[in-house]
Amino acid sequence: MAPASFHHEKVCVMDASGRLGSTLVERLLERGYIVHAAVQGHVDDLKLNGVATEREKKLKVFHADPFDYQSITDALKGCSGLFYAFEPPQDHPAYDEYMVEVEVRAAHNVVEACARTETIDKVVFTSSATAVLWRDNNSQSLASDLDERHWSDVNFCRKFKLWHALSKTVAEKTAWALAMDRDINMVSINGGLLMEPHLSITHPYLKGAAEMYECGTFVTVDLQFLVDAHICVFEDVSSYGRYLCFNHAITNHEDAIHLARLLTPYSPSPPPSYEEANMIIQQRLSNKKLNKVMVDFESELLLED
Repeated sequence: MAPASFHHEKVCVMDASGRLGSTLVERLLERGYIVHAAVQGHVDDLKLNGVATEREKKLKVFHADPFDYQSITDALKGCSGLFYAFEPPQDHPAYDEYMVEVEVRAAHNVVEACARTETIDKVVFTSSATAVLWRDNNSQSLASDLDERHWSDVNFCRKFKLWHALSKTVAEKTAWALAMDRDINMVSINGGLLMEPHLSITHPYLKGAAEMYECGTFVTVDLQFLVDAHICVFEDVSSYGRYLCFNHAITNHEDAIHLARLLTPYSPSPPPSYEEANMIIQQRLSNKKLNKVMVDFESELLLED
């Protein structure tokens, strides 16, 4: 069960129709929260895996368009917290230069709506590890590790058309600037590549995958771990700033081949050279900050089971 202070607390999940959002809704209901599930599309976009009837009473579904300010404020009404993850509009699912503008506008609207909702105490903003890891490696020592304090270089992202990274970086920076200006208690989760059943090579996160691998910054995260991290930083009163979130780093040839087979199941993999097969790449992304707050949370989950 959730700690007593979280029983019957009302929170909003937006967009609740994505994999992360819908799973977050389920977990929050399990932990005793009252949930406002905000979806962009039709209400039936929210596919919850058999939420028990007594929990359904604690669930209210809203149609909330991140470009329609009033619909956001309606979904936030009476909520003490927001879990916000951007889902690309259905009529424009691809990440391109235009998407940067779209995601930034959505982030600005949502954070502004939180600033004007008196009941909101905390915002958990879902960003991406791609907002941390991209820079010109010639400009700094390759030996230095990267963590939450680092930001992807927007000029570098634009130059190499890394639209996902550019979009996530600019949207998150916009959200932080507004949160600080409006005195909003916000934390961000910068997740690695989300491992899910229908993952394919066309996922926008994967642009530059070979370079990420070679630099030791290719990280992935399981859905359950990502969901737990969101709830953990929301419930932890001392959480602050950004949290890099992943539970696997791809640092050897075997892992890289395994992922390649998942992404392109019908393409034969060339046999590796001896050097490739035995090469271990130094992991350069650190998730120590999140791991520290997750320790107590995970031990609490073990007690629940």
